[in-house]
Amino acid sequence: MENQDTVKLLKECDAGTKMGISSIDEVLEKVCDSEMKELLQKSKAHHENLENDICSMLQEHNACEKDPSPVAKGMSWMKTNMKLAMDNSDATVADLITDGCNMGVKTLNRYLNQYKAADEQSKAICSKLIEIEEKLGKDLRQYL
Repeated sequence: MENQDTVKLLKECDAGTKMGISSIDEVLEKVCDSEMKELLQKSKAHHENLENDICSMLQEHNACEKDPSPVAKGMSWMKTNMKLAMDNSDATVADLITDGCNMGVKTLNRYLNQYKAADEQSKAICSKLIEIEEKLGKDLRQYL
């Protein structure tokens, strides 16, 4: 019998990586500072690598991928575009991405607690995604 907590945790991590990639893509071209742009590109690559690992694990469990909620994605898009329309600066981008990282860390920790019966490999993937989000949020502080 499949461990449903494992599948559920992996699906939430899958949606989280996709949301992170999408958010970075949304702002990347608006960044002026080359070091900040490189930071975002590296984080996006980390998200993409983790996304590939998660997809492989979901396939092993015969489970489908999970896209981010259309409502969450739409709200993120609206907030991003409204804030950037008012102030198209690197500080605004850093603020938006930092907020997203904080929300991701909070949500992923909630799922780690909710799906306690998930296997250790899935918990490790989730913890790795939390680390990536925490690091990006911390690294962007200098641009706030």
